[in-house]
Amino acid sequence: MNFETVKKHLIRLYHGYIKNYLPKIVLSLLLSFGVAGSTASIAWLLDPAIEKMFMEKDETMMVLIPVAIVLAFATKGITLYLAKTVLIRVGGEIVMIIQKQLASSILVSDTHTIESKHSGEYISHIMFDVGQVFSFVSNGILNLMKDSMTLIVLVVLMFYQNWKLAFFAILMMPIAAFAAKSLGKRIGKVTTESTLLNARLTSYLTEMLKASRMIKIFQQEKFELDRSDVELTKNMKTKIKIGAIMIRATPIMEFLTGLMIAGFIYYAGFMIRSGEMGINNFFSFLTAMMLAYQPVRSLATLNMTFYQAAAGAERVFKVLDHQPSIKEIDTDPNIEIGTGNIEFKNVSYVYPKTDAQAVKNINLSIDGGSTVALVGHSGAGKSTIINLLPRFYDPQEGEITIDKQDITKVKLSSLRKSISMVSQDIVLFDDTVSANIRYAKMDASEEEIIKACEFAAASDFIKNLPKSYETLIGENGIRLSGGQKQRISIARAVLKNSPIILLDEATSSLDSESESKVQNAIVNLTKNKTTLVIAHRLSTISRADKIFVLNQGKIVDMGTHNELLENSIIYKNLYSKQLSA
Repeated sequence: MNFETVKKHLIRLYHGYIKNYLPKIVLSLLLSFGVAGSTASIAWLLDPAIEKMFMEKDETMMVLIPVAIVLAFATKGITLYLAKTVLIRVGGEIVMIIQKQLASSILVSDTHTIESKHSGEYISHIMFDVGQVFSFVSNGILNLMKDSMTLIVLVVLMFYQNWKLAFFAILMMPIAAFAAKSLGKRIGKVTTESTLLNARLTSYLTEMLKASRMIKIFQQEKFELDRSDVELTKNMKTKIKIGAIMIRATPIMEFLTGLMIAGFIYYAGFMIRSGEMGINNFFSFLTAMMLAYQPVRSLATLNMTFYQAAAGAERVFKVLDHQPSIKEIDTDPNIEIGTGNIEFKNVSYVYPKTDAQAVKNINLSIDGGSTVALVGHSGAGKSTIINLLPRFYDPQEGEITIDKQDITKVKLSSLRKSISMVSQDIVLFDDTVSANIRYAKMDASEEEIIKACEFAAASDFIKNLPKSYETLIGENGIRLSGGQKQRISIARAVLKNSPIILLDEATSSLDSESESKVQNAIVNLTKNKTTLVIAHRLSTISRADKIFVLNQGKIVDMGTHNELLENSIIYKNLYSKQLSA
């Protein structure tokens, strides 16, 4: 990352976030003056301390000077603490704002954008990259102000005491700055590498935890341990590399400091011998010069913090700047659902980064209030059709309408409000049963939730849970059986009460007894509603008003159950397999 790129990202951080906290930063700057002044006063007090206490043996000064030194150190400690507290709070608030913006950006992103990147990378952006920005605000800005002020005041003090020696002392500073600049470029590159490794490690650990049962049943603990060892070793080496670069300036600074002190003592010796400088001035100047070493060292490595912050900000801004292809447009009208007729007109869709069309020239018409089933082999395009209706994806060709309204020209929120979906990929939150069902309608009453569960044949097993509807079900419902999770998912769809229902194998995880109950619930749920079902089970297929048979992304047959048994070879084969199963 070159200097111009670093500058661009830091300027954006300033204008977008830091600028809003200028009053607090100015307060921290004023406190930094207190730190600088008290640090310089410690060095200055050594001059009268040696002269008045040790040379002139002034009894009054033997009391006043130690008290003054204590006050100087106390002032430095208090002002430094307050300055740090102010900027830590500022850094924390800025981080919270950026994290909220990231969360918002992720939530409104289109499905393709979300699926194109591993979830671990998004977690890394929120935790690691934003952490670099926090370090920049809470430490980098404070050190820039505090150490700059301290160095300026100490240099002024040194010039006040002896301008010749002061010139000698500041000769070393440009050399230190040059060394730090080269290290800063290196740290930016290594930080980027570290972030990518952090994302990979987070992704791997997430997958490992989710796949714990599969790992055990296939006895792959050693294989996963070896994989984790590889990832953790890479991560460790990168962190060591960053740490090594961060302290690489230390030997340079130590050597420069040694040269500076040695040269100072050598030159000061001549000046003391000639009477040009007193011993008290010597010790006071030496103390000021030693105290100046810390801010010089800090400022010499400060650009590394800036490079790290810019590297983190660059990755964060990429997420924030991405514009979703499918988004809410406020000027679009709300969709008006009447009968709920759905039409697909010449619809084709190709998934990004693939060549094969998932669906090709799809034309289908669904009458409002009817139930339509999609059947076909795996990969035939059934799920793609289901996903196109709520605009998880938009077709590259063709048009989809509901009651003659193009779904791309109505408000996205109103479209999705009109659709309920029950998928075989069940998503439940680590919360109570009640909270998971209420997710479909946040203002739902307890009575509405109970009624929805009765419709979904879920109320009986829920009542037998330890705390009934207030039972915590664990991550993705880990404490429930597959059938129980599916029925909660169906109850959630019932509660939403949308005019259009999408069912993706809604009964796939149920045993025969539960399936019978849920089929009755689905009949109630879909009554007088437009329903699109991905179906394999005979009970679902035979109940449909119309069945579309898909093969390799195309509709090859359509009709009722009996019509297809007579006229469709593919449907007859699928039906025969179900019977034999």
